[in-house]
Amino acid sequence: MNYEETEDALDAYVRSHIDAEPGYLHQVQRLTHLRLTYSRMCSGHIQGRLLKMLCQLANAHRILELGTFSGYSALSMAEALTPDPINGQAELHTIEVFDELEDFEREMLAKAGELGQKIHLHIGDALQLIPQVSQEVGAPWDVCFIDADKRIYDEYFKLVLPHMKPGGLIICDNTLWAGKVLDPSPKESDLQTRGLQRFNDMIATDNRVEKVILPMRDGLTLLRVKPTACH
Repeated sequence: MNYEETEDALDAYVRSHIDAEPGYLHQVQRLTHLRLTYSRMCSGHIQGRLLKMLCQLANAHRILELGTFSGYSALSMAEALTPDPINGQAELHTIEVFDELEDFEREMLAKAGELGQKIHLHIGDALQLIPQVSQEVGAPWDVCFIDADKRIYDEYFKLVLPHMKPGGLIICDNTLWAGKVLDPSPKESDLQTRGLQRFNDMIATDNRVEKVILPMRDGLTLLRVKPTACH
């Protein structure tokens, strides 16, 4: 068995030994592969179950997502939402820059019924919408999932951090970028690799967050916001 066959076999083994993928998410993944370009961007079964569990551990009442794509990750995280005991909030806000995806995204949210109703889709530039949506929600985010433009992860982080609750969780996808972050001199035109390297280097020395990188899929960075960062 070669390396790729081993990877596929291990992936299948993991999927068969974790919680099953809900039917509506299986449908989202299937339609994503049938109808959208770059379908590999869909979080999928394993990452979806991890995102749900992380949000459960964070006791999430309010979740912010940057980069909706087909809605799979938003729906996975929304499963974990619990009402805030003070104001009853239990909502996920997701921001997508590509308006051509909106019809597909709203269709997928509608297929999820009541769960999809907890998700608020915003179309536009996340750099402009993060402060606006955070102000409208009126309470700190418990979890933020960053999976948008790799060139400006550092800017997303700087904007999101002041709106996180003490002890909140920031999850950043694709931070290993198929190993390209190891390249000491990426091409000038490779702005995504350069952006992720800049973000990873910045986070490594940022004492406002605890950090760990999971070598899962394309790299998943978990950041826990220290209470002192929110003062």
